[in-house]
Amino acid sequence: MKILDIKSVSKKFGNSTVVDDISFSVNSGEIYGLLGPNGAGKSTTINMICGLLSQTKGDILVFDKNTKQNLKNIKKDIGIVPQDIAIYEDLTAIENVMFFGSIYGISKKDLKAKANKALEFVELLDKAKTLPSKFSGGMKRRLNIACALVYEPKLIIMDEPTVGIDPQSRNYILESIKTLNKQGATIIYTSHYMEEVEEICTKIAIMDKGTIIAQGSKDELKHMCSELSQLELSISTPNNKDDILKLIKNIENVENVLLNDDKLLITIKKSDKLEQILSVLIKNNISIQSINQKNIDLETVFLNLTGKKLRD
Repeated sequence: MKILDIKSVSKKFGNSTVVDDISFSVNSGEIYGLLGPNGAGKSTTINMICGLLSQTKGDILVFDKNTKQNLKNIKKDIGIVPQDIAIYEDLTAIENVMFFGSIYGISKKDLKAKANKALEFVELLDKAKTLPSKFSGGMKRRLNIACALVYEPKLIIMDEPTVGIDPQSRNYILESIKTLNKQGATIIYTSHYMEEVEEICTKIAIMDKGTIIAQGSKDELKHMCSELSQLELSISTPNNKDDILKLIKNIENVENVLLNDDKLLITIKKSDKLEQILSVLIKNNISIQSINQKNIDLETVFLNLTGKKLRD
């Protein structure tokens, strides 16, 4: 069953096209990842699904209802965890959760019990009467999630919920998402952290410059680049970086080249071009400390499709 169906949707701000004719669908029980760098159009897409922005063209159907005609009813079944933390610092944790629950029509007799349940899920029940100003960044993120879960939505949208938090809080949130999914929730998850999407998502769409450039399961995306391999070379830092990258890129069957500090990443079709690559480096007085061949992963797929690292 389709929970979300996006059909040829675009969004313009003036003459600038931020989302350009995208189509994808999310089925019940999926964790659907929207993967892309900052500025790819992920948050704009999320805001259109939620009704915070209207699309310039195309149709968005949630639970088989068009958002243009049924937005008020649809909103009751969507839980949103925004990229920017949306809580009130002058309300306690439980007051925050109860406030958001009341907005979505939870009756007074059920409100406190549901708020306690949401706080318990994010392991903040013991902080129910504490002001968020005393919370760490990770705890505020978890409170944000509780506010989205209190009315038990059918579709949960998480827009980069782990930005700016410590590794322990990030792991907690990822485990919570897995638990919600096991309990039957359908989740849309946006991120520019490749490892998060690879860990939790069952389907993935890769966005870049407002378009969806690839979508499918992790295995399907990797299969797109099955003829490729990736070499990682630790090298001395070249003085003429751009010239070196251009020389290597011009070698036959080299698809992409990227230099991060002393790591040279080369995506190449399965062909023995290592000797030519080494020749370029040696002729330019660049020393080589190590050479490794990496397995194809989503980072390799993304690099091949966009020509850049995800967090660029």
